[in-house]
Amino acid sequence: MLKKGDKLPTFKLENQQGDWITNHTIKGSKTILYFYPRDNTPTCTTEACDFRDNLSNFNDLNVKVFGISGDSKKKHQNFIEKNNLNFDLLVDEDYHFSKELGVYQLKRSFGKESMGIVRTTFVIDEEGYIIDVIEKVKVKT
Repeated sequence: MLKKGDKLPTFKLENQQGDWITNHTIKGSKTILYFYPRDNTPTCTTEACDFRDNLSNFNDLNVKVFGISGDSKKKHQNFIEKNNLNFDLLVDEDYHFSKELGVYQLKRSFGKESMGIVRTTFVIDEEGYIIDVIEKVKVKT
């Protein structure tokens, strides 16, 4: 997994509207990239709504927020509409970017093992360097 001090790899991901978000898009602003397993699941919804409810605080600090999962544009659109989300969700259907950052891992849930995104948040500075990594995020805390 990438760590504090690493440069964010070059990326190009679509948001829910089909617009491309890239390193160039986020340059010049601090950015939060939060990776989550799936739209419309209880914990992922809680996390997204927490970002929604606090987005004005991030805006005041000139911090951009993007959620990233393996869900499609259509699923992201539905998730945004259902929960009145006020930030972009990025599509990583092939998990290429998630794998590159090291957040696509073997997970255990309800006694089963499977590959998927481990809930992780990266804080990126204005020049594209990782200034904080919050691993295995516990949404309730």
